[in-house]
Amino acid sequence: MKGANLDGRRRNGGVTLIELLVAMAIGLVVTLAVTSMVIVGESQKRSTTSVNDANQSGNYVAYVLDRALRSAGSGFTQAWDLGVFGCRLNIKRDDSTAVLPRTTAFPAPFAGFPQTVRVAPVLIYRPASGSDVLMVMSGNSSAGDIARPVLSAGSASNKLRLDNTIGLREGDIGLLSRSGTDDCLVQQVHADPAFADSSGNDNLPLGGTYYTTSGADTSLATLIAGGTSFFTPIGNLSADNLQLRMFGVNADRTLVSYDLMQTAGGDTAAKRDEQAQQGIADGVVALRAVYAIDKNEDGNFDLTNDAWVAPDDAAYNITQMMSTPAKVRRILAVRVAMVLRSTNYEKDVVSKSSLTLFDDLPDTLNESYAISGDGLHFRHRVVEFTVPLRNMLLLPTS
Repeated sequence: MKGANLDGRRRNGGVTLIELLVAMAIGLVVTLAVTSMVIVGESQKRSTTSVNDANQSGNYVAYVLDRALRSAGSGFTQAWDLGVFGCRLNIKRDDSTAVLPRTTAFPAPFAGFPQTVRVAPVLIYRPASGSDVLMVMSGNSSAGDIARPVLSAGSASNKLRLDNTIGLREGDIGLLSRSGTDDCLVQQVHADPAFADSSGNDNLPLGGTYYTTSGADTSLATLIAGGTSFFTPIGNLSADNLQLRMFGVNADRTLVSYDLMQTAGGDTAAKRDEQAQQGIADGVVALRAVYAIDKNEDGNFDLTNDAWVAPDDAAYNITQMMSTPAKVRRILAVRVAMVLRSTNYEKDVVSKSSLTLFDDLPDTLNESYAISGDGLHFRHRVVEFTVPLRNMLLLPTS
């Protein structure tokens, strides 16, 4: 027989209020602990992902610029003494729309770049503030850098008479130049039906998008008169192997390129400028570059006789380089430095207030990138690399 409840009341089941409150408190503590761990983990995940994205952007940008710089000068370096290096580029679309020289400034971030562009494998423009601008020119290396003498005008006003047309084909882009003449004309090989070289043919037909009868200060007829001009094939329009581009960093922290040929076209100048720009990678906040100059022109670079030179140096700024082709030949390499920023804003200050670029070069070449305000809450990374200009290194020293 079970014992009777002495006070006559039934025993209550379940938990007391105090026990319930204790359980809730424990549950709340556990929930807060788990939530805190999740928040910390997610924060670290975002930070790690952001840093990885910045690293990938840096690697990709380095690859793009490295490839462009290594190809600089391909297609025309062997014609350096035939009026090519330093000649003023004259480019027109449909023989009416002037592409170069420009009558207005380039769009940002290239606004300060000279409106008259001269042929050079690579040039660096340093504005008063902001990132540097790299200009890189390369063509079709398989053309062999062969400049072909223009014997005379052809059988029609839009034809050139060459010693032969072997290897030339429809859509080829060539540079028409003459030693001692300031201007050079970009021309396109074109015929209807499509041109193809044949045995014994010495007439090269010109036409298409990039055919022009005149430049800023010279005409096609004047340039080929006298039999001392040269036609240098530098690429093919369909193959898209002609790269006349600039690289810069815009206000959105994006590395962008600008196509000096404006091959994408457009019905207005603003549209052509817009179409000529292409974003390459996000998160790039600064771009700097310096030249390796072979001052004694022996084809080698050593710090005893040669030097690293900033692009705003009085003797090697872009104006001097464009007007003095001999100085362009002295460029043996380019060193590039970039600052990349992560996209993740962090609660704590995670960045230094200043980063030094080219810190292993002489002090006069050191570049300081200042970081302040909200920028201190983003992680930054410096990427530096040196690219030898192989097409320049292959040039004879005399």
